[in-house]
Amino acid sequence: MTAPPVAELEEAVVLTGGFPVLAGVTLRLEPATLTVVVGANGAGKTSLLRLLGGLDPLSRGRGVVAGVDLARGDRRVLRRRVGWLGHEGSFYDDLSVEENLHFACRALDRPLADVAPALARVGLAERSRTTTRRLSAGQRRRLALAWLLVRRPEIWLLDEPYASLDDAGRALLDELLVDVVAAGATVVASAHDPLRTTQARRTLTLAGGRVVASS
Repeated sequence: MTAPPVAELEEAVVLTGGFPVLAGVTLRLEPATLTVVVGANGAGKTSLLRLLGGLDPLSRGRGVVAGVDLARGDRRVLRRRVGWLGHEGSFYDDLSVEENLHFACRALDRPLADVAPALARVGLAERSRTTTRRLSAGQRRRLALAWLLVRRPEIWLLDEPYASLDDAGRALLDELLVDVVAAGATVVASAHDPLRTTQARRTLTLAGGRVVASS
C-alpha cells in the first residue's frame, strides 16, 4: 500500500497585510524525501515553509500537513510534529549550550540522554558548557541542528540552512540530511540555489508566490 503524502496544498494562498506572499501554490510532499525550494528573495520561500509548519494561517485554498487541515484543524498539533530551523535560534544567551537543550527537552518532554550524542554529532561536545552568547553564528546554527536531532520531528523545515556555516558545517548538514531522510523524516529546505546533497528528490522554483518550475 502506498503511503499517504506528508503534505498536500491546492491553490494555497497566504496573505500578509492583504498582500499574497503565496499566490496559489499546489504541491504534494511524499514521506522520507527531501524537497528543495529555490527562488530569489521575496519569492515566497519562507512563507511556504511557515505555512507547512503551521506558523502562518492559510487564507484561501486547501492544505493538509501531517493529517492536519490547515484551514480548520488545530495548527498547534502540527507545530509539535514539525522541526523549524530559521534565521534566528530561540536559545537563551545566558545559559550554556547543554543547559539550553536540557531546558528545551524538559519543556517538550524529550529524553535528556539524547542531548550529549546530538552535541557530539554536530561537533559541539567540547562547547557543551560554553555560554550560548559566546558561540559564533555557525556554532549557533549547529546548536539548532542538535535540537532538531533531539526532537526527531516528522517534518524538518529548514530556511536557508547553509547560512553561517563554514565548509565543514555544510558537509555536516549534508550528512545529517541524508541520515534523517533515510530514517523516515520529510525535509523541505529553502535556498537561493539547489542544495549540494544528492538526496534531493525534487526542486521547486518559486517566483511571485507561485511555483513556476518543478524538477
